[in-house]
Amino acid sequence: MYALVEILGKQYKAVEGQTIQVDHINDKKAGDPLEYASVLAVVDEKSAKFGTPYVEGAKVQASYIGDKKGEKVRVFKYERRKGYRRTQGHREKYSLIKIDHVIA
Repeated sequence: MYALVEILGKQYKAVEGQTIQVDHINDKKAGDPLEYASVLAVVDEKSAKFGTPYVEGAKVQASYIGDKKGEKVRVFKYERRKGYRRTQGHREKYSLIKIDHVIA
């Protein structure tokens, strides 16, 4: 059984027992429980429920694991024959959450 859940404006596939990487969640400590009621679809072996826009009564319970930094992104601007070169970069912050239960 899995669910499609909306977390911070993005959609993720939530499978019980799986750890997923989502956008950074502020002010949480390791082990804090999370609950999301914005479930778009619940798919079982035999059936599937789709919401308009959300499935009524469906929830995803998760626990917060911690933070992680993503890969380094380099931005390089260049114009030939002008002497113009600019290098800039950043690393995005992500949060790791473990899906505990999918309640249909």
